[in-house]
Amino acid sequence: MHVVTLRDPASSVTAQFVPDAGMIGTSLSDDGVELLGQRRGLDAYLSAGKTMGIPILYPWANRLGDNTYTAENVTVTVTPGENRVRADPNGLPIHGTLAAYPNWRVTDESANELSAEVDFGADPRLLAGFPYPHILHVTVQLANRTLTVRTTVTPTGDRAAPLCFGFHPYLQLPGVVRDEWIIETPPLRHLALDDTGLPTGATSPWPATREALGDKSFDDAYDQVDQGAVFALSAGDRRLEVHFERGYSAAQIFAPPGEDLVCFEPMAAATDALRRGGFRSAQPGEPAVAQFSIRV
Repeated sequence: MHVVTLRDPASSVTAQFVPDAGMIGTSLSDDGVELLGQRRGLDAYLSAGKTMGIPILYPWANRLGDNTYTAENVTVTVTPGENRVRADPNGLPIHGTLAAYPNWRVTDESANELSAEVDFGADPRLLAGFPYPHILHVTVQLANRTLTVRTTVTPTGDRAAPLCFGFHPYLQLPGVVRDEWIIETPPLRHLALDDTGLPTGATSPWPATREALGDKSFDDAYDQVDQGAVFALSAGDRRLEVHFERGYSAAQIFAPPGEDLVCFEPMAAATDALRRGGFRSAQPGEPAVAQFSIRV
């Protein structure tokens, strides 16, 4: 597979992406120190959709509450195990259909920037689970110690395309024990989840926080994320910031027990929004853009 290495012209920060493996980000390093959680590695992502690095979750992030949803006046039924739909341990469709998708087309490549796209209208398997013809275009750029990920959704027909996708950046701080990691979050609204990870409808305010991770674990959902909101992970002399710059109004914080990693997941809509509503759509003739960045 063609691994694209991006180099920051102003620093020792590098990044790697693999268009042939779902345009996944497999590395973000500073002077050789790897800052992305590798988990089971690229092979497990290719063979079983086991996430690592920076995968895209598309066209829905996290899980759906059922195999059927209605959006933009279209009712859709998906079946885990068919048309690239995967199930979580409870049998719910999870993380969309683009995990390790091989048919990304590179549209531009330079020393510090890469662009690639998927034509949803050209693949019947993709349209079966998300029948909204559009072009999904992702550009990643590395400059000034910042990896910027810009996503553009452009409808190609007369039907709007719901925006419920997200990314799952696994961050790590090698050389410092997890107990000493500091996480920082902006003011948010916390969404209560049931035992299957779906919102219950209950919410509560989440003030801006700065706390040691310690032995805590997270798999928590939030919305009312302001444009420009910053989430941060720091320890020792290193700090990683995830900036929700545009188009991401929801988030998931994931820090599983027993793993030295933290995820601040940019999401265009909350979990299960395709079924529950509360999402924006890209309208015909009006491409929608979302952007986040990771600053080292």
